[in-house]
This record gives sequence, C-alpha cells and structure tokens, in this order.
Amino acid sequence: MLGWGVAAALGLSALLVASQVAYDVLRLAGAAVLVWFGVRALWEARRGRGGAGDTAGGVGDVAGAAGSRGRSFRAGLVTAAANPKAGVFAVSFLPQFVPEGAPVPATLLVLSVVWVLVDMVWYLGVVWLVGAARAWSGRSGVRRRLEQVSGVVLVGLGVRLAAESR
Repeated sequence: MLGWGVAAALGLSALLVASQVAYDVLRLAGAAVLVWFGVRALWEARRGRGGAGDTAGGVGDVAGAAGSRGRSFRAGLVTAAANPKAGVFAVSFLPQFVPEGAPVPATLLVLSVVWVLVDMVWYLGVVWLVGAARAWSGRSGVRRRLEQVSGVVLVGLGVRLAAESR
C-alpha cells in the first residue's frame, strides 16, 4: 500500500487519467494476478492439499513452516502490489486530501504512511483472530472448502476487473 501511495505521489494518478492505455495495462495486470491466485487456490483444493500437517504454502497458508514464511511474505507483497482496490484508492482518493498550497508529493507520502499504519493495526487484529481460529480452519475439509471459495471469488473478481471499462 505504501508502494501505491508513493506511485500516486510520483504522478501515477496523472498518468492514469491522461492515458487510457496505462489504465488498461494496470487494470488487466491486476485482473491477471487475481485470476492466477484464484486458479491456484482451486488447484490446491482439487489436489486435496491443505491438511493440518501440510506446509506446502497454498494461497491460504498464512503461517506455514519456517521455510515457507518468506514465500508467504512475497505472496503478500505481490497481492498488495496487484490489489486494484489499493491502486484505485491511492491514485484517486488520497489526492483529494492534499490541502491547497501544500506540497503534493510530501503530503501524499504522509497520507500513505498513515494509511499503512492504520492497516497494520487492523491486520494485526485479523492475524490474531486467524491464529485463534487455526485449529478449526486447519482441518482438511474446512481448509479445502476455504480454498475453493477463495479461488472462485478471486477468479470472479479478476474476470470482472478484466471485463469492466473505465
């Protein structure tokens, strides 16, 4: 999210407003990543992976084994970078809060840092709740259903994003 804020501060907002091609490239790239994650989740659910002892690092694997934490972190970064909601928010919503006469890049960077801090507090709470529910969600059948549902949702969102116009 900070990356999207920095991109907005560096002029991505102006580029996307001025160039339909740049907007479409960004939109389709985000759609492709969502579809890829959805297909991976569906594939993992179909293969039946995701039992309590499975540490292979599927889409829903947040804790995993020590070796997969780096992979999970990278997957999180890719997801955040390809998140069309975050991109749209950063390049269209944040600039509205820059006061008249204030330095635009610096103000957008400050707003982006505040956004990251608020999200960090929120996601720490989510991680705590997920950790508390891990025994239930770690069961093979439950995990397979979660992978199926998340896969269908991600594919649907990616297709919708690819099909919509400006």
